[in-house]
Amino acid sequence: MNTITARAPHDASVMLETPFHPRIAAANGLQSWYNWKGYVSAERLDQIEFEYFAIRNATAVFDICPMTKYRIEGPDAEAFLNRLFTRDVRKIRTHRVGYGVWCDDAGQVQDDGTLFHLAPDVWRLCSQERCLDWLHWSALGFDVRITDETAAVAGLAVQGPTSCATLQSMGLPGIETLKPFELRSYPFHDGELMVSRTGFTGDLGYELWTSAALALPLWDALFAAGEQHLIRPIGTAALNIARIEAGFIMAGADFVPAEQCIRHGRSRSPFELGLDWLVDFGKGPFTGRRALLAEREKGSRYRFVRLDVDGNKPANNSFIFGAGQRKVVGTVTSAVWCPTAKSNVALASLDMPHGRPGDELWAEIYYMRELKWTRVMARAKVLEGPVFDPPRRRQTPAPRF
Repeated sequence: MNTITARAPHDASVMLETPFHPRIAAANGLQSWYNWKGYVSAERLDQIEFEYFAIRNATAVFDICPMTKYRIEGPDAEAFLNRLFTRDVRKIRTHRVGYGVWCDDAGQVQDDGTLFHLAPDVWRLCSQERCLDWLHWSALGFDVRITDETAAVAGLAVQGPTSCATLQSMGLPGIETLKPFELRSYPFHDGELMVSRTGFTGDLGYELWTSAALALPLWDALFAAGEQHLIRPIGTAALNIARIEAGFIMAGADFVPAEQCIRHGRSRSPFELGLDWLVDFGKGPFTGRRALLAEREKGSRYRFVRLDVDGNKPANNSFIFGAGQRKVVGTVTSAVWCPTAKSNVALASLDMPHGRPGDELWAEIYYMRELKWTRVMARAKVLEGPVFDPPRRRQTPAPRF
């Protein structure tokens, strides 16, 4: 059960605390917090560099309780989800996880998320945005039950090269044989612990799921087991570096969910986010299919790209110029200097037909040092894939570092 507390005696606003909040608050020496969908969430707990390198060199733990979690069950659950998602969810077998997107009737992305096939006719959808109304509208005519279990299910992302060794030390037999996007359940105290080999860092990693009542025992057991594997809690700032380094998009940063768009044309289709591989026209009807077929025939408005930008000044919120630096052809949605890859990476939405490999592109970067703003035009190269994609991410059995 989440506890609602006033932030200050004079402040009428309230924020929810996750089941792990007592442990995270004790570790958050900076007291750096932000609002994640109404929950108090840590932006950073210590030095961001230490937290980032825990992801890449050890075991990093991130509280994902504020992530939206919907339980979808009933005899029509699979048919409903297949109508909702652009991909064929029938290919996601029981005890497997699939990544996907869902669209409105105009073929514009509402959100992306992970779909957990827990048992026959039982699924869990995890996403960034709150979309219960949309799910209920989409479920008309289907025999399904949709339950918001965001507060009832506690989740931790456990990421990094020593994450498997940490879970082995915690006493989870055979965890090293868990394949990417596979899930497995273990008895834990008087309940159950579900482990999925998933994450948002592009590294070897897992996500742990249990009841909110068992959150603190899970945290304590995990950190006791990970002490020799340099385990460390992290905030969203370090996680954001890792996800950009891995080339992962995020709602609210790299695209605006269609339902939230105010200005016409600001939303994006799966094709315009580089997610065409998630659109399966052969599976039958799904929401947005007609519009996406028309877009495939006519062509898209935008192209989403990963860019390697010259220099070491991140191209945050930069305009992207085309050949000759004469015309703006797009904007940067996320950018960061990637410490492990030693690359200045940007994710950008460009006007078609710009953004093909080999195109001449320039990022207009502004940065301030000692009260002086400097403008730099940095050459940007289109990347074919992420700058960080280690073999351990997919290796099975998972390596023990």
